[in-house]
Parts: sequence; structure tokens; C-alpha cells
Amino acid sequence: QLQASGGGLVQSGGSLRLSCTASGFSLESYAIGWFRQAPGKEREAVSCISGEDDSTHYRDAVKGRFTVSRVNGVNTAYLQMNSLKPEDTAVYYCNAVLLGTNYWGKGTLVTVSS
Repeated sequence: QLQASGGGLVQSGGSLRLSCTASGFSLESYAIGWFRQAPGKEREAVSCISGEDDSTHYRDAVKGRFTVSRVNGVNTAYLQMNSLKPEDTAVYYCNAVLLGTNYWGKGTLVTVSS
């Protein structure tokens, strides 16, 4: 099972840290992806971290503001979000993939007020 948490209401320019915690399996070696879905829009990829070498990737809109990381010892991945903008408002989901195994967590709502 995978669970995203840490969402909330924050003012524009503020920060939040989302957590993605696994239970029942180890996140080590899994690629972790963060996605978001704003009201009325399709789900989009935000960031990911490789399960092989921890290399990271970001969509252009969040580069320089968001940082993805993982701590295997606590079986958790994180998405640090700084300089938040109203357009970052969405439900954020985490995803863990390894070979043919794919887990999705329930989302956490992030609301950025202007």
C-alpha cells in the first residue's frame, strides 16, 4: 500500500513537503513518481526519482522549485515544494513502479491561495 500525505492550504510563495510512504513492501529499487490533477484537468507527471541511481526529473513548470527525494530507511519518498503558486493547486499522487509491479497511493490535496 502506498499513501501520500502532507498536503494542505498554503499562501502563494509558501512551501509544503509531501510524503509518500509504503507499507507491506520496500520502496528501495522502485521508481517513484509524483503526479497531480487539478480540477477539470488531466493528471500530469510532476517529478520522478529513479529506482536504479536516484536520478531525478521534473516537469518544466516546477524545475527549481520542487525537489524529489527518498529515504529508504523509513520507506518514504518526499516532494519538497517551494515557492508555491496558485497554479500548483491540485491533488497530488505518488506512484511506485518496479518491473511489472505498479502501486498508486491515494492523493493529498494541495491548495495554494493567491
